[in-house]
Amino acid sequence: MNILNIEHISKVYGEKVIFDDISCGIQEGEKIGIIGINGTGKSTLLRILAGLEEGDEGQVIMQNGVRMAYLPQNPQFPADSTVLDYVADGRWHKEWGTESEAGNVLNKLGLTNHQAKISHLSGGQKKRAALARILVNPSDILILDEPTNHLDGEMVSWLEDYLIRFKGVLIMVTHDRYFLDRVSNRILEISHGSLYSYEANYSRFLELKAQREEMELASDRKRRSVLRMELEWAKRGCRARSTKQRARLERLEALKNGTTPLAEQTVEMDSVETRMGKKTILLHHLTKKYQDKVLVNDFDYIVLRGQRLGIIGPNGCGKSTLIRMIAGVVQPDQGEVEVGETIRIGYFAQEVPDMDNNQRVIDYIRDVAEYIPTRDGKITASMMLERFLFDSAMQYTPIQKLSGGEKRRLYLLKVLMEAPNVLLLDEPGNDLDIPTLTILEDYLSSFNGIVITVSHDRYFLDNVVDRIFAFEGDGHLVQYEGGYTDYVKAKQEKAVHASLASLEKSAEDKKKAAKEWKKNRPEKLKFSFKEQKEFETIDDVISSLEEKIENLDQEILKNATNSLKLQELMKEKGDAEALLEEKMDRWVYLNDLAQRIEEEKENG
Repeated sequence: MNILNIEHISKVYGEKVIFDDISCGIQEGEKIGIIGINGTGKSTLLRILAGLEEGDEGQVIMQNGVRMAYLPQNPQFPADSTVLDYVADGRWHKEWGTESEAGNVLNKLGLTNHQAKISHLSGGQKKRAALARILVNPSDILILDEPTNHLDGEMVSWLEDYLIRFKGVLIMVTHDRYFLDRVSNRILEISHGSLYSYEANYSRFLELKAQREEMELASDRKRRSVLRMELEWAKRGCRARSTKQRARLERLEALKNGTTPLAEQTVEMDSVETRMGKKTILLHHLTKKYQDKVLVNDFDYIVLRGQRLGIIGPNGCGKSTLIRMIAGVVQPDQGEVEVGETIRIGYFAQEVPDMDNNQRVIDYIRDVAEYIPTRDGKITASMMLERFLFDSAMQYTPIQKLSGGEKRRLYLLKVLMEAPNVLLLDEPGNDLDIPTLTILEDYLSSFNGIVITVSHDRYFLDNVVDRIFAFEGDGHLVQYEGGYTDYVKAKQEKAVHASLASLEKSAEDKKKAAKEWKKNRPEKLKFSFKEQKEFETIDDVISSLEEKIENLDQEILKNATNSLKLQELMKEKGDAEALLEEKMDRWVYLNDLAQRIEEEKENG
C-alpha cells in the first residue's frame, strides 16, 4: 500500500532541468536509497518530499496522519540550547523517559556531554545531534540527507542496525555503498531529469542499471535500423494515397522524433604526477596533545613509495590532526616530519577552504594554471572542467550557485591540477557522489605516487588502501595489513584469542582449587549404602570431568575460526564446568559428613 506518491513533478533551475515529469509510489516498509551525480537534484527531491520546497509542476500526496522527520545536510540549531534539550525537545509529544532515550542515542553517536551548549559543538558534532533528534522522534517516514557524514565506523554500524530494525519508510541520500547494500531494499536513480526505480540494494542495482542501459541501447539500435528502411521506402517516392501508406509515413515521423538514450556523465580524472625521488616522508616520533588529551603518541614511520595508507579511528581521536601534521599545516609538540625535496603534497581537506562566492568557476581553476599537463599532453583549464562535469555554461557562473557536492568536486580538481606525487585525503567521501567516488578510486589505483587517506567509508578503504593504521587509545596507532574488511577480520581474531586466553586461565584456576581440595580430603568412612557408593566414586567422576574440560579446551583452540562449531563447544564446556562445580560442592559435603561420623565414633 502506497504511503507517499510523487505525481508528475517537474523542476527547473535557470536553464537546467532538474526533474522532467517524474512520478513514483512509495510503499510501507520500503528503505530507499537515492543515487545520482552531484547537482542532479537528490537533495532537492528530499526537500520536496519533506514539504520544504515545491516543484514547478506536479504534487506530492501523503496519507493522512503520517508523521515525517527530515534530516537536512545543514541543519539549523537554537543558539542557547543544551545538546540534551535540543534532542529531547524534537519529540512530537514529550513523554516520560524521553530524556533517557535521547541520552542513550547521543551516547551511541559519541556525544557524551549532554549538557554542552549546541553553539560550542563542531560542525560534525552538530550534525550528529541533529541525527539523534530525528531518531528519538518516532516517525512513519524518515528522510535523511547524508546521515553517515561525520560518523565513525562503529557509529555507522550502529546506525545500520537501527535503520534495518526501523518499521517505517526510509528515504535517504548517502555515498556509503556498504550502508546502501545493508539497509536499502530499493534504489531510485536520478539521471538527466528522469527517475529510475530498482527493487534492489546497491550491488543488485549496479547489475540492473547495466541491463537497463543495454536494453535502451538495443532499442535505439533497432529504432535506427527501422528508420533507415523507412527512409529508403520514402525516398522511392511512395505517396500517401492509401490509409496504409499514410500510417507508414506517420510511423516514419515518430521514428525520426525518437531520442537516443543519453550516456551517463562521468568524471574523467587525468593529470601528471611530479617525479618522486628516493626520499619520501619520514615521521620521527610524532607526539601531539590538545589540552590534557594525547592525540598522537610517539608515532614513528617511514612512508614508502607507492604506499596506500588508511587512517581510521573514532571521532576526535586525532586522525585529521595526524594528516595535518604530515601536510605541514599543524606542528607536532614533539618529533619531526621530514619531507623529501622532490615530494609535492596535494592536501584535500575535510572542509572545503573558503571560496570567493562571486568568483567564476573557471577563474578559480585558472588561478592554478591555464594549461594542465596530462598523460595525453596539455589541455586547457576549460577542458579539464568539462572532464569534471562543469559544462561551458557552469564554468562562467559564480561559485555561490554550485551545490555543496559540486564545490567539493571543484576543490578536488584544484588539488589534482597541482600535479602532486603525494595525496593526503581527509574524508574524501564527504559530499562526493558515488559515481565521482568510483572514478576517484579508479584514478588512485593507477596513481604512481603515495596516497594517505583518513576515511570512514569502508568501501573506499577496501578499494584503495593496502595498509591501515588504527587509533586504539591514548594516541597509539596499531598497524594492520590490507583494507577495511581485512582490519575487521584481524580485530575479530584478536578478540577470539583474548577470550580463549581468559577461558584457559579460568579453567587453570579451577583445576588448582580442585587439586587443593583433593589433598585435604579425609580418609574414606562408612556411610549409608547410597552415600558410600557416591563417596567411593566421586573422585573418579571429578577427574573425568576435569579431563573432559581439558579436551574441550583443546577442541576450542582448534576451531577458533569456526564460529558455529566454537559456539557448540563453548556450550558443552559450560555444562561440564557447571556439573564439576556441583560435584565439588557434593565432595565437600560428603567429606564433612565423614568427619562428623568419625568424631562420633571417637566420642562414642
